[in-house]
Amino acid sequence: MIAMRPERHGRERLVIAGGGMAGLKLIEELTELCFGRYEIVMVAKEPRPPYNRVLLSSLLAGEAQETDVELRSPSWFAENGVALLAGVEASRLCPARREVVLSSGAHITYDRLVLATGSKAIRLPILGHALPGVLTFRDLDDVGILRRAPPGSRAVVVGGGLLGAEAACGLAKRDLAVTLLHIMPRLMERQLDARAAALLKAAVERKGIEVVLEAQTRAIQGSARAERVVLKNGRAFPADVIVVAAGIRPETMLAESGGVVVGRGVVVDDKLETGQPGIYAIGECAEHRGQCYGMIEPVHEQARVLARHLAGDRALYEGSLAAASLKVSGVPVFSMSDFEGEGAETIVLEDEGAGSYRKLVIRGDRLVGAVLFGDTGDALWYRDLVRQASPIAPMRDALAFGKAFAEAA
Repeated sequence: MIAMRPERHGRERLVIAGGGMAGLKLIEELTELCFGRYEIVMVAKEPRPPYNRVLLSSLLAGEAQETDVELRSPSWFAENGVALLAGVEASRLCPARREVVLSSGAHITYDRLVLATGSKAIRLPILGHALPGVLTFRDLDDVGILRRAPPGSRAVVVGGGLLGAEAACGLAKRDLAVTLLHIMPRLMERQLDARAAALLKAAVERKGIEVVLEAQTRAIQGSARAERVVLKNGRAFPADVIVVAAGIRPETMLAESGGVVVGRGVVVDDKLETGQPGIYAIGECAEHRGQCYGMIEPVHEQARVLARHLAGDRALYEGSLAAASLKVSGVPVFSMSDFEGEGAETIVLEDEGAGSYRKLVIRGDRLVGAVLFGDTGDALWYRDLVRQASPIAPMRDALAFGKAFAEAA
């Protein structure tokens, strides 16, 4: 057993369990706010420093290089006094001894611990899900395997959410024959209304991708490796490579090993602290006021709040606006909050020639949700109107035409 104990010269040891974007953002914020206050140790499961997972689809498509996804070099951590333990996993917590047990057998003591373990891909409970050739498109290793698939190969993507749509488009860009299967009646139903989803489907199909909706996957079949995906209706899709993008769930095993309260994610209060004193959680693994967030902006907001708290400031996290700003199939897309607008007033503006669509959802005298497709130039303005609960009566008639027009009106 290896025991790593904090130096006793006035500094507390802060251990960050997880080597993703949440933990890195926390370190960057602490470096700005209180450099040197903590002896920081980051435990990263992957054998590399944190990188930009948002760009994985661009890397797959050949629109970005591996250097583009790098966020900080190993030397940056050393220069800022951070011990980066890459290629080792935090496997068990011992809160009574304030220790984290690593997969290597080492024990690290801590004064404060941040759980930033992220999320894990949902594996479909179907026959053949573990066959070679079935990937989840979650990390650089997955992208590396997919990039080695020769042009003309047949790829099947199971799941038409954000990750699935991006994976399908990236593979098509590499000249693979791609089929996208989705169990729901429309793509990206968590971010898009029916009309925007139909526009996205058309954009995806223009790239030569076959889209099959209401497709219930029954099994993945093959002898030595995956060879086809079979639906419950009996229809089969031959495949040389299969990407399963059926969603994610918070990674909570480490928290559970130490008796930390877990709901859907690791339950935290407004200080982002768990029920165990000195143990915090941020990012995709955290559950705050019953909500888990899977987008990067809330992750960064949590890191900024926790950094201020750890620096000695009074800082509370009150939740984040559920907003998604992204690019799918080369098309800008934005959605936020109550984008369905059931029972509310909606304003719709569509320009078929320009391929743009926007729907604004209004309740009372407030904008409460929006979907933008094709033209997202006013997305941040609409987001601010929702976040600030700004009255829109003076510009209601011009609201759909964007900030410049509405403010002039």
